[in-house]
Amino acid sequence: MLDSGHIPADTESGTLQERLENRIARYETRTYDWGALKFQADFDPKYRRAQMRYVGTGGTGVKSDNNTVPSEHFTFSTMVLPPGCEGPMHVHDDVEEVFFMLRGRVRLFFEDNGETWETVIGERDLISVPAGVYRGLVNEWDEEALMCVMLGARKPQLPTYPDDHPLASVRRH
Repeated sequence: MLDSGHIPADTESGTLQERLENRIARYETRTYDWGALKFQADFDPKYRRAQMRYVGTGGTGVKSDNNTVPSEHFTFSTMVLPPGCEGPMHVHDDVEEVFFMLRGRVRLFFEDNGETWETVIGERDLISVPAGVYRGLVNEWDEEALMCVMLGARKPQLPTYPDDHPLASVRRH
């Protein structure tokens, strides 16, 4: 049994329907959580963006969400990225992170051991960022972007920021 008290589908008893119904996350039951990264937006409004969780709580620091499919091996959410918003440079030391663009486009930037690189991804583009590589993004365009985010662990560690980044010293709420 996992910490959430959820029993994996292959060990649950009952009909297939009973075993799978709690694994459905319907859009009409989701809400955008503009507070998941509020500590960043409070520091600077350019960091304002929203998370809509489907599987687990992701890497934002949200402790629990009873309205998600319990996570066994990964998390899955969508992020609303308003025009001009930034996702600050950060690193997940413990987990791979996948970005899949549903709508719009973003500029992604990366750093690893002093080497930097950036790219733009647009609708239906995907990038998988290995653990330990710093990543960030900016929506430089006039339209809102919508991105899927998947982290390869049931409960990822909180990301960290480069020592010289202003958010490195900001306390999470």
